[in-house]
Amino acid sequence: MESQPVSGHQNRTYGTANPGYIPASAGRPAMFAPPAAEFQGPSAPPAGMFDNMPGYEGTMAGGGGGFLPPPIPAFPVPQPQPGPEQPHWNIPSITEDTARKAFVQFASSKCCYSAAPAKDGVITSMDAFNTYRYRLETFTESRSTEWSHEPYNGQPVDALAQPPPGPWDVPAQATNFFVDSKQIMKVPYTSSMKACHVCVGMGRKPCKDCAGAGNKVCWVCNGSGYRMRNDQCHHCSGRGRENCIHCHGQGSKQCETCHGKQQLLVYINLTVKWTNNSDNYVVEQSSGLQVHNLSNVSGKELFRDSQYMVYPVMGFPDPTVVNAAQRLVSEHQGKFSQTSRILQQRQTIELIPITKVTYLWKGKSHVYFVYGNEFKVSADDYPATCCCSVM
Repeated sequence: MESQPVSGHQNRTYGTANPGYIPASAGRPAMFAPPAAEFQGPSAPPAGMFDNMPGYEGTMAGGGGGFLPPPIPAFPVPQPQPGPEQPHWNIPSITEDTARKAFVQFASSKCCYSAAPAKDGVITSMDAFNTYRYRLETFTESRSTEWSHEPYNGQPVDALAQPPPGPWDVPAQATNFFVDSKQIMKVPYTSSMKACHVCVGMGRKPCKDCAGAGNKVCWVCNGSGYRMRNDQCHHCSGRGRENCIHCHGQGSKQCETCHGKQQLLVYINLTVKWTNNSDNYVVEQSSGLQVHNLSNVSGKELFRDSQYMVYPVMGFPDPTVVNAAQRLVSEHQGKFSQTSRILQQRQTIELIPITKVTYLWKGKSHVYFVYGNEFKVSADDYPATCCCSVM
């Protein structure tokens, strides 16, 4: 139904729920109510939204409360015991056949390498430069809390029914030692129901694209209702405005925070992280192979010791390994015991085999290295390479 003219002009009113329309007079610009001011809800939950939970006073929303230091153990921690005596391992040098097969496989894996030097090069010498790698692993558990919320769908509300358990009293257990993992859980007796702070409990928010008007100026006729002098705009049927496609002409959209439920379940989330903190020390060797190559290979394990807190290696033939073990054990205990709970430590010593192979190809001497249990190859001066491109 058309509305009556006011003050000699036709007037249209576009509601936020069901915008009506009146045809514009020929040649006269369409009249419409100015769009509503854009609604600005709070971007962060107000402080009063969260209850005061004993033991969780420093917990914040979104950013968490930081890692919580573990409580002092109720019982004395077990003292580390010296590890078992390491056996004497004798790793034989690789054979010439093994060295050549590894070299051929290496050349075949490179699209720009000719396999001829690897297959036909004459090996003149093979020198062993075995080295040790000491590794210390400290498996820790850390805990942090933060206020969280989700749309309320009838979940249990248990806040203040009884005091919540402390952050380190909530049961959680790692599946495997020395494997990173994480578990997130609601802290019991912290869940309460609150009105959504974003939509102020309305369940909907004014549409940002049309500022709550439900419609926009027609992009075809630029709001006049006509494309030519007397040619009514077919896109908007002469209205001069078109329904907002983002809110389907309603002027508002469902609140993305509460999903239209109007209420939120507010609770404390506990995040438990299990982290394997590892440090390595590789004894320097004079073969010429870059140390970073050894990070991707394994060696022959000579020594392994795993307990709650390890005792630094003693009596190992290479004094640099003993010194590295003492330094790393001290650093780990000082570093990780302040912010997390140490669950287990493990120290290992590996002997990584390195063989320097010298060979002749076309009258010139070249070198490559075979290293690790995987027989990896490094050959920086491979004599038969070419530049190729993929067409």
